Amino acid sequence: MSEVQVAPDAAKPNHYGEKLWFGHPPQLAWLFSTELWERFGYYGMRALLAIYLAGWFFFDDATVGGLYGAFASLVYLTPLFGGMIADRVLGSKFSVKIGAILMALGYTGLALGGQQAKPTFEYQNQTYAVQVIESGKDRQQQVIAPGGAYTIRGNEDGSLTLEGATGADLPASLPKGSYKFGAERDPVSVALLLLSLSLVIVGNGLFKPNISTMVGSLYTQGDRRRDSGFTIFYLGINLGSVFSQAIAPVLAVALGWWAGFGLVAVGMTISWLMMHFDGGRLTGYGEPPEGIAHKTKLLIYVAILVAIPVAWLLLDNTVLTAAAAQAAAKAGDGVFGYLASLPILGKAMIFAFVISIIGIPLWALRAGSRDQFEKMLAAIILVVFSVVFWTLFELAGSALTLFAERSTDRHLIGGYEMPGGQVQIFNPIFIVMLAPVFAALWLKLGAKGREPSIPVKFAIGLILVGAGYLVVVLGSQFADSQFRVALIWVALLYLLHSVGELCLSPVGLSMITKLSMAKVVGLMMGTWFLGISMAQYVGGIITQFASVETVGGAVTNPKVALETYVGVFQTIGSTAVIFGVLLLLVSPLIKRIMHGVQ
Repeated sequence: MSEVQVAPDAAKPNHYGEKLWFGHPPQLAWLFSTELWERFGYYGMRALLAIYLAGWFFFDDATVGGLYGAFASLVYLTPLFGGMIADRVLGSKFSVKIGAILMALGYTGLALGGQQAKPTFEYQNQTYAVQVIESGKDRQQQVIAPGGAYTIRGNEDGSLTLEGATGADLPASLPKGSYKFGAERDPVSVALLLLSLSLVIVGNGLFKPNISTMVGSLYTQGDRRRDSGFTIFYLGINLGSVFSQAIAPVLAVALGWWAGFGLVAVGMTISWLMMHFDGGRLTGYGEPPEGIAHKTKLLIYVAILVAIPVAWLLLDNTVLTAAAAQAAAKAGDGVFGYLASLPILGKAMIFAFVISIIGIPLWALRAGSRDQFEKMLAAIILVVFSVVFWTLFELAGSALTLFAERSTDRHLIGGYEMPGGQVQIFNPIFIVMLAPVFAALWLKLGAKGREPSIPVKFAIGLILVGAGYLVVVLGSQFADSQFRVALIWVALLYLLHSVGELCLSPVGLSMITKLSMAKVVGLMMGTWFLGISMAQYVGGIITQFASVETVGGAVTNPKVALETYVGVFQTIGSTAVIFGVLLLLVSPLIKRIMHGVQ
């Protein structure tokens, strides 16, 4: 810990005299640690979730993509309401405490798990059991029929070969569309899964926007250390992510899913303990507004409880409509056909996002000055561009994790093979290495008056996130005989994504607190996460476009799987680069309506 004297009027008064923590208010250290443990829980869970859905419940890729996208989008949608609740009734600090408890319960529910699903094969209205045999690196799926066990081989044209079948019970060759893979799932286990995810959704909505708001409240208007402070805060997020993504996947492979999810539940509990027993460090920060009636608080508590079954119903609806959504996504109508077939959540998501990006600037125009309106408008424009960035970046938990599991050679020197979910660790490792560099860089450039504007930082982030996918496309040209891309190409993707993240994400959080009108800063922080929510949902659409045929959690044709992933990566990578260049071109205009905010 580094302590120096505070410059006059550089920070708000604190409870520890005139000492700073690395040049920042000492309260930042406690919030840093609290967020570290909360992110330890969340990112550890994220490292496991997609593979858990595919490898334990044996959901097909359409369902995995839809359910993961729905879950992740709700995780970032609920902060819109969590910010409002904190601003108007509960205060940021108490909202964070409630959120931490709910998330700890959710992770505990995932650790309890349930019965593993049983993979099945359907042909001509008959259902057959499927067994998965693993021998070293090889993995075979076999249909168990009256005449014997037939090894499944997927073909490039979508047809299927059953090796050993003679036609007495099943034919040796089945055309595309004549068969179906599925699974028998215990309804109680599925219900527990959806309940656990719902608790995480509601808890995160209360926790995430409000701890960021508390960080912003540590700095006075015009304090140029704000960007640096948020970058340090972001370092805490990624330190927690490094530890959990390093350990949780290994525990899940070695001991079982219960161990991986149990670890993240412990991390989340520590986060709650730190916030609840702060030793007075956070007194005066994040306190509730005065004069709130007890009846109003009671209604808010009831609303929080009601939100849990609402989230459950939305997730359940997504699972039930996943097959139809995938069919629409792969039909000739493409994305537009998919949008027409959206489940309840999809329609609600689009409605909420459109209302927010239109309604908030209109409200600012009526309630504030022209300068305030233009600042809020600039913030909304950057939120819209951030949706493109987060759509591609957050595929790390879904499409990229499935790509790592199925189409990446994950062996390291010494023979160790990284679990598929552990590949996500590259991002937080790079963030931990580079965040101090960027924090110092922004301060140094700012002192010289050469720091890039916020829109330019956003544009750089967009270009880099697109370039990451194009690097993997290049690497696929050197895939091995098993159609697996070398791990170094995936690591390079995460390096580019991490640099882009450092340009955009901590700056984005800071931007919201600087451009927003004081009375709605929590709401605007929620809107920032609403943009990420939209990105998560669109990411679910992309994952469905990238879906490949699986049985028992494994692909039936590795060559087709690699070609499918690479085709999608090339499209989205090129699109992001184009959006980044466009933002770079219009950045002077956006900077003008920010009225000097840096």
